[in-house]
Amino acid sequence: MPLRDILTPRPRVLFVGINPSLRSAAVGHHFASPGNPFWRLLHAARLVPVQLTAEQDGRLAEFGLALTNLCPRATRAASELGRGEIERGRHRLSAKIRRLKPEVVAFVGITIYRDFFRAAAPGRDGAAPRGGAGAARETIEGARVFVLPNPSGLNASFPGFKDKLVWFERLRRFIDAAPAGDPRAAGHRPSRAGAGAGVAKSPESARPRRSKNCANAEL
Repeated sequence: MPLRDILTPRPRVLFVGINPSLRSAAVGHHFASPGNPFWRLLHAARLVPVQLTAEQDGRLAEFGLALTNLCPRATRAASELGRGEIERGRHRLSAKIRRLKPEVVAFVGITIYRDFFRAAAPGRDGAAPRGGAGAARETIEGARVFVLPNPSGLNASFPGFKDKLVWFERLRRFIDAAPAGDPRAAGHRPSRAGAGAGVAKSPESARPRRSKNCANAEL
């Protein structure tokens, strides 16, 4: 049975993983593998006001957050996904974003972001790839885009909890930074019951290190 999406209309953030891990599919909850700190990162970055576990993933909607995957099939590694699956997932995700109208789409992994936008891999000349972790220049159906490192413990490019936390904290600031011309920039953010209840607005001083990302399933 496919892993159930956690959805709510007009979420502040729609988190998008590439596909479920075998563990997540077995227990029926997102980011359920013991080596994946996704839920701890959300709380440490103050994206949610309480520490959630994978078994409490449905509570994300209480805080104006949503969660889905690009591809529904569970695998041991994302490399097992076929190009056709990824292409079908792109179309489904676009339709989902168009329906839900999130403010921000946060790709949980650099590889999934590149797959979605068909971005080219970095060349041998050492030039930076089109987009790494952080704010992306693209939008999807009007939603701003942010790229998080894959939180898996197997991500050698961002090996430690603090290496990943920097980017989750930057996402929190990105959420609150309304684009120019948006009425929220003047302090008139529309209120929605429960939306963003755990998102703090204080700036952080952490500076990330530049790194490549690895492609793993949601481990």
